[in-house]
Amino acid sequence: MKHLAIMGAGGHGRVIADAAQSSGWPVIDFYDDAWPNIGRDTDPWPVVGDASLLFAQLRNYQGVIVGIGNNRVRADMQRRLCDAGASLVSVVHPTAVISRHAELGVGCAVFARAVVNVGARIGAGVILNTGCTVEHDCLIDDFVHIGPNAGLGGGVHIGQQSWVGLGASINHLIHIGRNSTIGSGTTVIRDVPDAMVAVGTPARARPI
Repeated sequence: MKHLAIMGAGGHGRVIADAAQSSGWPVIDFYDDAWPNIGRDTDPWPVVGDASLLFAQLRNYQGVIVGIGNNRVRADMQRRLCDAGASLVSVVHPTAVISRHAELGVGCAVFARAVVNVGARIGAGVILNTGCTVEHDCLIDDFVHIGPNAGLGGGVHIGQQSWVGLGASINHLIHIGRNSTIGSGTTVIRDVPDAMVAVGTPARARPI
């Protein structure tokens, strides 16, 4: 029987669990460093221990994924798990649509009704949240978060650990640098450098 471990028992982790259950993982355990203060159960999935226990139990899981929304923290944890030999997997909700001609890295979470079109390349540990659209030939670097209902035009490039907020729109061929934040509802029509916050319609960028 397939057994999945999720590191991180907050809201994001629970959405991953729901998507995993819908896509065929019958047994799911949570691990969280707030354990046991968060209680032993995250209904309907158990919280069985903290990160140190997960590392000790890796051999018992056919799949492991990091359910932490913070890009930097998720990246650190996934790299530690990779170094420890964890069987890292991606979880894709069955209503998501991913082109057979797109690439999806390890440790990604792809939620309901997300769309990834032909030629797109998605890095490791990326979150593609509910209803987002990643158009043809986009390049999404490692540990990016694309928020719910955000839309990326063709050929967009998002740098590592950047975050695109709920309902944001990014025009085709735009480049977003590393560690940048695109605010909710923002329309991006010009490139955004590294470590910037961009908000408004059209977007205006400022240093973080």
